[in-house]
Amino acid sequence: MGNPKAFLEIHRQEAGYRPIHDRIHDFGEVEQTLNTHQRREQASRCMDCGVPFCHWACPLGNKAPEWNDALYKGDWELAYRLLSSTNPFPEFTGRICPALCEKACVLNRFNHEPTTNREDEAAIIEAAFREGYIQPRTDIKRNGKKVAVIGAGPAGLAAANDLNLMGYNVTVFEKNEAVGGLLRYGIPNFKLNKAIIDRRITLLEQEGIEFRYSVAVEYAAVSQQLSQQYDAVVLATGTPTARDLKIPGRELKGVHFALELLSQQNRVLAGQVFSDDERITAKNKNVLVIGGGDTGSDCIGTAHRQGCKSVTQIEIMPRPVEGPEDPQNPWPNWPRTLKTTSSHEEGCTRRWNINTLEFLGENGRLTGVRVQEIDWQKNPQGGRPIMVEKGQPEIIKAELVLLAMGFLKPEHPQLPENVFVCGDAANGASLVVRAMASGRETAQKVNTYLK
Repeated sequence: MGNPKAFLEIHRQEAGYRPIHDRIHDFGEVEQTLNTHQRREQASRCMDCGVPFCHWACPLGNKAPEWNDALYKGDWELAYRLLSSTNPFPEFTGRICPALCEKACVLNRFNHEPTTNREDEAAIIEAAFREGYIQPRTDIKRNGKKVAVIGAGPAGLAAANDLNLMGYNVTVFEKNEAVGGLLRYGIPNFKLNKAIIDRRITLLEQEGIEFRYSVAVEYAAVSQQLSQQYDAVVLATGTPTARDLKIPGRELKGVHFALELLSQQNRVLAGQVFSDDERITAKNKNVLVIGGGDTGSDCIGTAHRQGCKSVTQIEIMPRPVEGPEDPQNPWPNWPRTLKTTSSHEEGCTRRWNINTLEFLGENGRLTGVRVQEIDWQKNPQGGRPIMVEKGQPEIIKAELVLLAMGFLKPEHPQLPENVFVCGDAANGASLVVRAMASGRETAQKVNTYLK
């Protein structure tokens, strides 16, 4: 424990975001950083609890008390060694993880000022790259066995990394032109600069992993070819099918899945050029985002940076409770409370209990959306609550609608016994940290199977 009384004497301090008037004009990362002294002070607040609920809550089992103590003492290299013992890519989770560990922190129960684990994590890994603690492993002893990984998102990368370090010859097949999955094509640059991904991929290549880009692998190829060419195959293809909203007017120009906008914008920033007909942009448009999750929030921030007129976000479910505590999910569980992101702070009308009825348009182009306010009533027979209409339908003016209602869990055919499924492909859409944990767990299963 860094300082036994630090949690009483030092308040939680977050690095915060760049000013709104500055950040909405570019796609640079919005989050700022604390200086070294402040970061060590924040690490000192960790109480090294006898029962570390942070460790319990983290899907990767990160040992936050240990690396926070090392950070407080100024031993950045030890902090990195401890952090990387459980987390293969702290530079990703340190930027985009919702920090399940912080909600389970004893200090969150005590005074709602948990240790800044996520920011501490990001500071440690950046120091490790900066100071040269991270070098390619050149002492990996190969066992002569080959493993194919299909999909280069967080789950696939985590599995590939662990299998490579175990001595397997790993080949990663990726359908897109670059590695990262939703890290690259779903999460905006203002949350995760793509140079951070490139830096890690360079390291993985130096350590022996082979990446093959723009290769779409079908189930038939997995069953009939790859499962025979490789000793094992790991499927980490994510959840590619977004939940659609099949109501009248869905065919109008201006109605898009959220990832159509997000992935295209990231490609534009990477230098790819699209024609005017192909380009999806919020410039000078009223934007309606349907769906209240993180993907919807990312659409809001992107729309502002593209120069929209206005943004409205609607959600069919009720407004979450406000404040730090959720009576339905008490500490140390994750509280389902109202979340306000950096994108929401940039300007957005948010509404709950809104059902979408129809997309309206003229000459094939979207002009508005007819919606209905609703209530949810308890079902006397039990089960799902009953949706009832409230008041009269209304029209929300919009020239661009973005569907951010989640993704469908994929269904897989019968696969050979040496094919393993991990991440969102196995469990449905979830967090990056859970995908990474699943990838690591699957790597262990592959290793056990091949031994």
